[in-house]
Amino acid sequence: MKYFKRIKIKQLSFALLFLVLVTSGFSQARKVINFDNGWQFTKGEVVSAENPSFDDTKWRTLNVPHDWSIEGPYDKTNPTARGGGYLPAGIGWYRKTFKIDKEDVKKLITIEFDGVMANSDVWINGQHLGKRPYGYISFAYDLTPYLNFDKPNVIAVRADNTIQPASRYYTGAGIYRHVRLVSVNATHLKHWGTFITTPIATASKGVVNLKVEIDNKAAAGDYKLQIEIADATGKVVKTAESVKNIAANGTVLFSHDIEISNPKLWNLETPNLYTATTRLYSGKTLIDNQTIPFGIKKSEFIAESGFWLNGKNLKLKGVCLHHDGGAVGAAVPLGVWKERFKKLKEVGVNAIRTSHNPVAPEFLDLCDQMGFLVMDETFDTWTAAKHNGEKGYNLYFKEWWEQDTRDLILRDRNHPSIVIYSIGNEIHDDLSYPEGYKKYKMQEDVVKKYDDTRPVTMALFRPANSKVYLSGFAEQMDVVGQNYRENELIAAHEAHPTWKVLGTENTHVLVQWLALRDKPYMAGQFLWTGYDYLGEADWPETTNNQGLFDRAGNWKQQSLQRDSWWSEEPVVHIMRKSENAGEGKWVADWTPNDFDTYDNAKVQVYSNCEEVELFLNDKSLGSVKKPADDSPREWNVTFEEGTIKAIGKDKGKVVAEESFTSAGKPSKIILTKSNPTLVNNWDDVSFITATIVDDKGIRCANADNLIKFTVTDSGKIIGVDNGNIISHESYQTPERSAYNGKAIAIIKATKNSGKIEIKASAEGLEAAAISIDIVPEKGK
Repeated sequence: MKYFKRIKIKQLSFALLFLVLVTSGFSQARKVINFDNGWQFTKGEVVSAENPSFDDTKWRTLNVPHDWSIEGPYDKTNPTARGGGYLPAGIGWYRKTFKIDKEDVKKLITIEFDGVMANSDVWINGQHLGKRPYGYISFAYDLTPYLNFDKPNVIAVRADNTIQPASRYYTGAGIYRHVRLVSVNATHLKHWGTFITTPIATASKGVVNLKVEIDNKAAAGDYKLQIEIADATGKVVKTAESVKNIAANGTVLFSHDIEISNPKLWNLETPNLYTATTRLYSGKTLIDNQTIPFGIKKSEFIAESGFWLNGKNLKLKGVCLHHDGGAVGAAVPLGVWKERFKKLKEVGVNAIRTSHNPVAPEFLDLCDQMGFLVMDETFDTWTAAKHNGEKGYNLYFKEWWEQDTRDLILRDRNHPSIVIYSIGNEIHDDLSYPEGYKKYKMQEDVVKKYDDTRPVTMALFRPANSKVYLSGFAEQMDVVGQNYRENELIAAHEAHPTWKVLGTENTHVLVQWLALRDKPYMAGQFLWTGYDYLGEADWPETTNNQGLFDRAGNWKQQSLQRDSWWSEEPVVHIMRKSENAGEGKWVADWTPNDFDTYDNAKVQVYSNCEEVELFLNDKSLGSVKKPADDSPREWNVTFEEGTIKAIGKDKGKVVAEESFTSAGKPSKIILTKSNPTLVNNWDDVSFITATIVDDKGIRCANADNLIKFTVTDSGKIIGVDNGNIISHESYQTPERSAYNGKAIAIIKATKNSGKIEIKASAEGLEAAAISIDIVPEKGK
């Protein structure tokens, strides 16, 4: 397994290159260059597009990350079918022409891709660098032997997901994550070669261990490694240094234990982060440097009491998340995840399962910063195929599993948010013991070779059927993870009290919540899912709608109920059945489709308050105490137009309330923004929500008007949505039909200063306008 897939070159050429590096001395330290901008792109197969002389001037110019599949159109006949949400698949070509600074002529230069979907091939100046089938994995190639320093260079990338169905859920297509160029000296910090652990993490003492690998492609000599540990304010709290002699073409491992008194521990409430800056010197010359965030924490799973963080027993209240961001597809700006994470926090979520594949590295950065615990997962399939994804990773597992697993662990292991690894989801391979267990064990061994500080699990699929609880398989696992069928997992633990158990995938129903609430040994659960996701849906549906929130971020019945179970703040939420006499779906409004035929409203209130009293037009409909089993409180209400209100009380004091008023005819649009300011970078966004209201400002929940958005040239719309799982409208146009009276537009800045003016209009309604200030990016 290689960190970079190196290309064989003639022995003489390598000798000359080595001689240049040895005799040239060292120039400045590490340089990292954003390589996202200025790519040429085209869809379809193109002959000779890897050749530097190929004319790509007629191709589309764009920046990456870029997902061309989300551009559509939806089509029932698209080969991605239900798994890929009926969006297009095929081949996409990317090319970029660039120059290398003369000051870097003596450097080793690599290109790093955070993810290319899928079956990517990469060329530099016509030389093939390698292929990576797995679209979710990050990878890098050494460009040095083939670069021109006196004329332009051409990088070409071919991404191919024509072989379908390739996944049970939406994958996206193209260079959908960030790209960078990295230049280093001949002696340098190895790619993903720094491993930071905290073997002691208490309120009074922290011990930080750093293992740092150094590659030396220069002459043998003494090299000094200097380490600085800084807190979140940038204050240096500890330093260390040591000197080692490194042989030519050699690799050496530096290891340091650094003690920190009274450390600020990383936890859910205050996710304190430190940084470790490593500087490598030859004599007095700085030749490489790198800064890595980390957290000081202790996490563990205990058989009888579940999960512990820094000596505190808590439940993993988790959700599973796929990698798409709704309207933006697989190329997800970090601002989209920020908005989603805020809502997950609001509903009480504290953990995320990366189902069922590696996520973008900045996703994990955000988990570190916002205080989420993470189950980091590798694969959805091993060798056995799954329905609606028969031509997926199962075609590549035997050849690529080890490299992909190792690269995931090396890349992710410094994230404090990660508390457990999963090496498979509902694997259909034969898991019989001992032969079936060997596939599990070989992957677990690779994980622990590169990170032995965290446990390993997998999401077992119908273990009672596969007999893994009886065969000896499960008892070998660090933590036994099971999808659904909570009673089986409970019975398994009670038959084997030394087993550590975790719900790796669970539904939203009450009985599954009680299995977590009432069993101390249940470490946690991961709900399927946190957000609705593209794919895994039958036409005309295009989206799986089992999320707490829909694609556009709207609250749903299951998120409102979960809020009453998981929130630490007092809450009340009113829901009613949309159709008469308890028929239809649950909705959060008091405006039926037909006032004349709706007379019997079934109402539920979700609340964690001791007592809830319901009112209709200021008349009390009675109070209900909190049920011991956390079930919703119910009323059968004779419908009256007007206002329904629920009041929650604790110890007789009003602590929460909610009300809905019947809406009149749609009159106008109102706009709100999730982010009042934007900086001009790829990751920063603001969600503009257009809501259709009556002349009193009450949402018209049944309005479906076509809303048209416009923005000034200081901003742009990168996606529109409404959360409707059967809508086939384009995400890329500036208009969207309202659904439940709402639609959203996701906005980015295109200039470095000024204002973005956004307007929304619809035929027959009063238009609305809102503005966003563009502010300078911090540090620039």
